[in-house]
Amino acid sequence: MPAPRTLAELEADVQRDLDLIAHPRMPWLQPRTCDGAPVLDVLVVGGGQCGVVTAFALMRDKVRNLLVIDRAAEGREGPWLTYGRMHNLRSWKDQSGPDLGVPSLTYQAWHEARYGRASWDALRYIPKEYWNDYLLWLRRVVGVPVRNGVEAGRITPARTDDGLPCLRVETSTGPMLARKVVLATGQEDAGFWWMPDFVTALPAHLRAHAADPIDFAALRGKVVAVLGAGASAFDNAAMALEAGASAVHLFCRRAEPMVVQPYRWLTFAGFMRHLHEMPDEWRWRFMSHVLGLREGFPPDTYARVTRFPHFTMHVGRPWTDARVGADGRTIIATERGEFGADFLICGTGVKMDPARVPCLAGFADAIARWQDRYTPPAEEANTRLGEFPYLAPDYSFVEREAGQAPWIRDIHLFGIGTTMSFGPAGASINAMGMAVPRLAAGVTRGLFESDLPAFYATLRAYDVKQVELDPARIAAE
Repeated sequence: MPAPRTLAELEADVQRDLDLIAHPRMPWLQPRTCDGAPVLDVLVVGGGQCGVVTAFALMRDKVRNLLVIDRAAEGREGPWLTYGRMHNLRSWKDQSGPDLGVPSLTYQAWHEARYGRASWDALRYIPKEYWNDYLLWLRRVVGVPVRNGVEAGRITPARTDDGLPCLRVETSTGPMLARKVVLATGQEDAGFWWMPDFVTALPAHLRAHAADPIDFAALRGKVVAVLGAGASAFDNAAMALEAGASAVHLFCRRAEPMVVQPYRWLTFAGFMRHLHEMPDEWRWRFMSHVLGLREGFPPDTYARVTRFPHFTMHVGRPWTDARVGADGRTIIATERGEFGADFLICGTGVKMDPARVPCLAGFADAIARWQDRYTPPAEEANTRLGEFPYLAPDYSFVEREAGQAPWIRDIHLFGIGTTMSFGPAGASINAMGMAVPRLAAGVTRGLFESDLPAFYATLRAYDVKQVELDPARIAAE
């Protein structure tokens, strides 16, 4: 078959492909209400790539009474047009994921239909703006319902009018009810963007996290100091340099910066599909090593900063304190003396703390963490990793103490907080093709299990005849 030459042709192929693989086609979930109000089967919080693809997977399983909400405006979900300051995705152009195994939904199919085969052949990495456009196209063509400008808040337990458990989610537009909630909120799913306390204590006009909105044009002619040596730290350093900063100094805690990308090693089916099934000691061992190494920065990112002569990298020089100097600039304390800068950027990632997440704050103490379930050998101990949530095989929360909040099993996490339990699953394009179907199966299992008596009753009552017997053809004894 020739490749589609236009998006319209490709979209026709998509619809045919989805129809060909639509089995089983039977609707199986009944509408529910709570105090007369309609109850969704699934509410997905987060309209970025993971939230949209999760909804797509559930829709293929005929879970149609669902909704995706996102606090951002349409087109600005996720990092691609906000705090993602790389030029291109860091993954290979031909990797799949959001397509869930449907060839006509792959990025390559979309790119070729929109820009031509020659453009695809010439492409090395996918520009982040193209990826954002692709995700919006996929969301539209498969029909995922997304409501933008809606922020989720406190989650509490409730019951449907016929007695099934459900959840009440407070949102900026009013409460929503759902039998299952999936939190697909990326890096902030179970924590917050973290900076050292002494940086947070500085006036806001002197510092920012790498995930914050930053007016880079205002840094022209300024000395900028960046804390961290991961990819996002380098991206922000590059943005400052490209905006005309007079000097950018990047400070790395390690004596030797991380130049190995461990996520390249683990991108194979055995690890991505089965890590969550392994004993806790092996899950901890693998992921504590990977996260201890941190994510390496790619060569294109390094080249982006080193082309500027006024970029300097300081290795083995962590920050120990910071204060405002007499001239209004920031004075950073390090183990090798003080350093003055006009503006600080922290590429320091996230810290797990459910109490800081509006959706989770009301039951944060009930959420089991890794430190509640597993004690590693002394040489593998890591307080930071022990704070990650300890998740069930279906990505749902586990109670810290049995009976404390059994309803949290209907809340499924699918972001960076899944890392210790599943490896790179809820925040990885690489693992999406394996992780999302596993999540969807966990959600549908819960929906089926919670209503077993009703399903059994409908089975007992099922009386649709396939054939009408002819009494005249039945021998009388």
